Amino acid sequence: MTSIQPPAQTIWWKQPLDRVEGTWIAIALVWSLIMFAMMPLWHVYGKQNLSNEAYRTTPEAFMAKTMAMVNEHTVRTETNQQIPVVSPPPGSDVYLIARLWQWWPILELEKGQTYRLHIASMDWQHGFSLQPVNINTQILPGYEMVLTITPDTSGDQTIICNEFCGIGHHNMVGRILVKESGT
Repeated sequence: MTSIQPPAQTIWWKQPLDRVEGTWIAIALVWSLIMFAMMPLWHVYGKQNLSNEAYRTTPEAFMAKTMAMVNEHTVRTETNQQIPVVSPPPGSDVYLIARLWQWWPILELEKGQTYRLHIASMDWQHGFSLQPVNINTQILPGYEMVLTITPDTSGDQTIICNEFCGIGHHNMVGRILVKESGT
């Protein structure tokens, strides 16, 4: 058999395996089984992936929940667009809206306290990436994503949309302010 001439027998699965080829197939099989076992183990013990919830919602229903939180817990406004800064009590549900091309409102959370963060898109698919914490999830229209978060460092955390959402995508940056408990 040469590379110019076709093989005499075209039934490839009836050809005997070479020893090296069998070794590589065995290595690939063992490695795939290891990687398959690591996915659930890393989810449980690696603390890399958040367990989250998703619920069907409408933009109107989610906006009503968010406005109720904003009206009750706004402490000030920031930026030239007068975006409200909301400081809900520890342990509460907090709401964040993704819409072309901003995150609304700015959240002010306490370090070491646990919150249920509800995120929904009002228009297109967006990506929620919280840096430097490295929380990453997709926000789909019609769904309310719920993440349980406990900020462990104080300071500004940046929210980036990492799913292309249109011409102003590069401007879709938001903030979560984490303050020391009791301040």
